[in-house]
Amino acid sequence: MRTLEDIIPPSRRKEEPLNRVGREPSRNFGRPPKFPYTTFIVVVIVIAASIGALFYFSSTKVEVTPNTVSAAVQGSFTANQSTGALPYEIITAQKIASQSVKGNGTKQVNSFASGTVTIYNTQSKSQTLIANTRFATAAGLIFRIRSAITIPAGTAAKPGSITAKVYADKSGDAYNIGPTSFTVPGFAGTPQASQVYARSNTSMTGGASGNVPVVDAVTEKQAREALAAALAPDLLASLETQVPEGYLLLPGASATTYEELTSAPSATTGMVDVKEQGTVTAIVFPNAALAETIAASVGGLGYQGEPLSLSSVSDLKLVAAEGLPAPDTPSFSFTLSGTAPLVYTVDPTRIAAAVSGKTKAAAEVALTNYPEVKRALIILRPFWRQTFPQDPASIAVSVTSPI
Repeated sequence: MRTLEDIIPPSRRKEEPLNRVGREPSRNFGRPPKFPYTTFIVVVIVIAASIGALFYFSSTKVEVTPNTVSAAVQGSFTANQSTGALPYEIITAQKIASQSVKGNGTKQVNSFASGTVTIYNTQSKSQTLIANTRFATAAGLIFRIRSAITIPAGTAAKPGSITAKVYADKSGDAYNIGPTSFTVPGFAGTPQASQVYARSNTSMTGGASGNVPVVDAVTEKQAREALAAALAPDLLASLETQVPEGYLLLPGASATTYEELTSAPSATTGMVDVKEQGTVTAIVFPNAALAETIAASVGGLGYQGEPLSLSSVSDLKLVAAEGLPAPDTPSFSFTLSGTAPLVYTVDPTRIAAAVSGKTKAAAEVALTNYPEVKRALIILRPFWRQTFPQDPASIAVSVTSPI
């Protein structure tokens, strides 16, 4: 049997929403879509973070490779102790080595310990000390100078000083003492008591009294030669630790002396401790002063007094015609030969001032006029920044090792 629905053409039938179970729900095609707020906010955050990162990691920086020049040196120079265009300082190191050898008897000795002290003067005038002036340790041991000396004037901040050899007042090994301080008993009760004083940097040695063991001369000579050979590298290593910061020790600028110390009985019966003392003294120069003096002496460099330093001294050789100067010698002359690798000193403040307020191109041109600059890498971030800040303090300057 046919119903009314059966006779209505499919094209004229109205589609009704299927709101019953198993029927398709109606669609609302007339409502506008929702704005994607969440996506928009995420995009804004990402953009803001990217811009913030660009500014956070922004930089204005100049990386400078200093200019270098290799100069052939062959000439005579004069240096002055602690003063002048080429000052120098004297440094020293001392070590004692011993070796046990078989003894063959004893001998009577009566020797006095001795050593070197540095005497200081904080007065505004020089101070003369007569021969046999006494120097006393805190323990009351007395040492004397054997010749008159004059200590230069100085201040409390920078005392005048001179070195001198002192000798024990009495014989015996009690005076074989380590480095210590000394007062001048003759100045007791006067202002000079605190203004003139002395210190030793090495031990007092050589004091002995009574019977001491002896060894065969040939055996002793062999032992001392072996001790000297063993002391040499130790002395050099110790000396290098004495070089002040910013100073250089040149090949040929040191001298080593050896002293035969009195032999002593060994802890082993029948054995004798042969002792040898080595002392190395050297002249050291401030790096910058030496480099600039060398540059000024070499023709053809076009040197105009710019700050320099030496990157190495291994290819230089110092020869002092009359030997190294004594501690109280105000100056000495020497010859210097070899190759000096000179490095121009870069002042970051000067470089920052040279590029401040300039474009990258203008800064590159400006830096070509600075002899200390071999190569400059300019970094400007973010990428749209084309000009350095006006304030030089806002510009970072780093110096790379010369190539």
